[in-house]
Parts: sequence; structure tokens; C-alpha cells
Amino acid sequence: MSENSRAVQKVAQAMRQALDQTLAGRVPNGRPAVLAVAYSGGLDSSVLLDVTAAFAAERAFPLLALHVHHGLSPNADHWMAHCQARSQDLQLPFFAERVHLSNVADSGVEEAARVARYAALGRMCREHGVDILLTAHHQDDQAETVLLQLLRGSGLAGMSGMEACNAAPALLGDDATLIARPLLGMARAQLEAYAASKGISHIEDESNADTRYARNALRHSVMPALGDAFPGFQQRLARAAGHAQGAQQLLHEVAEQDLAQCRHDDHLLMPALRQLSQQRFFNLMRHWFALRGMRMPSTAWMMEMREQLLQAGVEAQLCVSHPDGEVHRYRERIFLSPRRTPPAEDMDIALKWNGEVRLSVDAYYGALHFERIAGDDHQPGFDIDWLQGQGLSIRGRSGGERVKLADNRPARSLKQHFQTADVPAWERPFLPLLFAGDDLIFAAGIGMDCAHFATGGERVRIRWQAN
Repeated sequence: MSENSRAVQKVAQAMRQALDQTLAGRVPNGRPAVLAVAYSGGLDSSVLLDVTAAFAAERAFPLLALHVHHGLSPNADHWMAHCQARSQDLQLPFFAERVHLSNVADSGVEEAARVARYAALGRMCREHGVDILLTAHHQDDQAETVLLQLLRGSGLAGMSGMEACNAAPALLGDDATLIARPLLGMARAQLEAYAASKGISHIEDESNADTRYARNALRHSVMPALGDAFPGFQQRLARAAGHAQGAQQLLHEVAEQDLAQCRHDDHLLMPALRQLSQQRFFNLMRHWFALRGMRMPSTAWMMEMREQLLQAGVEAQLCVSHPDGEVHRYRERIFLSPRRTPPAEDMDIALKWNGEVRLSVDAYYGALHFERIAGDDHQPGFDIDWLQGQGLSIRGRSGGERVKLADNRPARSLKQHFQTADVPAWERPFLPLLFAGDDLIFAAGIGMDCAHFATGGERVRIRWQAN
């Protein structure tokens, strides 16, 4: 066996070991995991598909090839046909989705294409029951990612680069499908040698030569110069990314501990937040934002927010705007609320209840839930036949509305009820009122009015659930 053949064999063995490590402990319910390769037709994904096809056949794992057609290149149809033909040669099911880019002006073509690609891959994974999506990112890609993040001034999370395996609900649209990158330990030169030795054909995307894109500029201009001055720098940057991932994990653990100390229900407590150092405060808030799916704000924004939260008076009702929502302080508590448009004051939404468990009310960002109560249950509620016969409507507050929650309790204004229930002022416009004709029978955030409660038989109670 020639030296080159031995080197290629070593690369193939390393890739198969990486696939084994990817699947270790991730086979669902004892059944073979359904794998899919994100197959663009380029050299990297072509090598990954070739290795994974043999690997899956040996271990009886179902394997699919998934392709995304962006339509950005005049050659896109040819690329899809190439990928389909190659998948057929390997006797693999092939699926493709055509996408159209949106928000290009805001994010640029490169980012818009990436977002559209992963969203399409996520949809195909869900449609075909894929457990693990394999992508062909390799060691050179990792080095490029770390350098790009450094040049953008990113924090530790950005410098951590790509993980070998992780969930990515923001990209794929769900948190059940895993993305795995079994080639992260492989240099691109090793993949090129493997493809040449096996005679694997692949396509060349002409946009990869366009240095207007940041990653291409780095790949064609900066990386070669670094390679000349610091041979093997990709491996060292990949190692640095691993160190950053470890440090980021420690920050995650600290944030979880601080969150447990500072959180009560759905909000944070100011007295506990005051005990945190500035950096622990920032770390906790970034973690809390991530849990809510909110983008990471800048350090300057975080500093301004912290200053306002700490300096505001105890009774202050502070609001700090964020691109994805709002940070509110109310009675020594901190809330995160989504960015919403209040319903029009004169809005009147006609409803008819036909026994549904749930009626969505999109204008108020939530839904009415109807829970049936057995006849021998003493909970209050409305007679089912009576409620089904009513012309219902959803309205906002107009002033003067009162709710009487029980016969032995006085009727009180909505404002009094909200104050007693400790409902923050900014939430009140998004809590609808349900009327039967002209009678207010339910106020979200407060409860049902007792005037029409049934005294026996099967009944229904109403509750409000915000999205």
C-alpha cells in the first residue's frame, strides 16, 4: 500500500470514528437513529456523504441526502441534478427544497442564505423523521469561524466556534433535531486527498470565489498568509475554540446557579440582582435572554440597562426597549416581555363557542381555554348550553367595567382587581374582556364574573393563556 493510500485510509478511519462518537448515547429509544447529510454537492459534503453512506450501511442506520436549492446561481438546477444522481448511485433517498431569500437588505445575501438553508433543512428533517443532521464543517471552517468572531469583537460564546453536536432550534425550527459535525477534526486538505483517491465528483460554487463575502475574503486573502507565517494554525485555533467552549460551559453553570437564586416564577428579583457583580449580572441576563430566544444585546446596551434598573426608585415602573422585546421593572421585580402591538381601543371581536377546548385571540396574543367541570364538582362555572347559546365578543377596557368574582365578595373595578392581583400595568392592555351580549362574564388576569354561574350540572370554566 502506498503512503498516500495509507494516509487516505487513516482519514477514512478517523471520520468513521467521529461518526461513532457522534452517535454514542444519541440513538433514540434503542432504535437506529435516522441520519441525514446536508448535501450541497461541494467537495466537503460529497466526502461526508460517501463516508456516511458506507458507515450507515454497515450499522443499518437509515440515511437520507437533503439538498437546498437557493436559486442564486444559474447553475443551481445543475447542482441539484448532480446531487440527486450521486444519491441514486449510493442508493440513498434524496430530498430537496427550493427557497427564496427574504430580509436580504437587513442581513446581506450570505446571512440570508444561511438562515433560509437551515430553516429548509429543519423542515425536511421534521418531514422525514430525521434525528441527526450531519453537516460537513471541518477544521478549516472552525478556524475561519473563530477568526471571523474575533474580528467582529464577539464574546466568549462567539469565540467558542462550532460544537461537534448541538441542538439549534433558532436555525432548524425545533429542539429535537441535532446538528452534528463529524469532520471538525479533519483538515480540508485531508478531505481533498480522500476525494481524489476515491474519484468523488463534486460541484464548484462560483460564489465561493467572491471576496465581497466576509468568509471568502478571509479564506482567500487572510488564511493563506497565516498559513505561511504560522503553519498548522487551523489546528491551534480549533484547540482555542475548545478551551473557549469549556469556559463558556462554566459561565453557563454560574448563570444557572444565579438564575435559581434570582428568579421567582417568570421574573427576577431586584434584591438578589443587586448582590451580583457587574459581570455576573451581565452573564445572568445574557443567559435569561437566550432562554427566551432573544438576541444578545451589545455590552453598551447591557451597561445602560443595568444602570437604569439599579438607580430607579422602588416604586418605579421602568421599561428598557430591546430589539426583540422589553425589559420591565415593577415593584422590585424584573420582567421580559415580547414586543407587541396593543389592540385597538375600539376593537370588538365576535365569537361563537361550540364546545372548543381553546379559542385563539391573536389580537391579544393569547387564547381562551374552556375547561369542563363535572356535575358533582363544586367549582364555579357557566352552564354549557347557556354559554353555547350566547353571542360572545372580545373587547378591551373602555372604563367603568366591574367584576364580581363570588356572591360573598363585592363587585370591584378592573383597576382594583389588577392592583390586588399584582398585574403589571404594561400587561393590562393585552388582557381581553369576554362579554355575553352586554354582560361582562370574564376578565383575563382576574377571573369570571359570578352573575351567570350555574348551580348544578355540567359546567365550564374559562381561563386565559398568553402565548
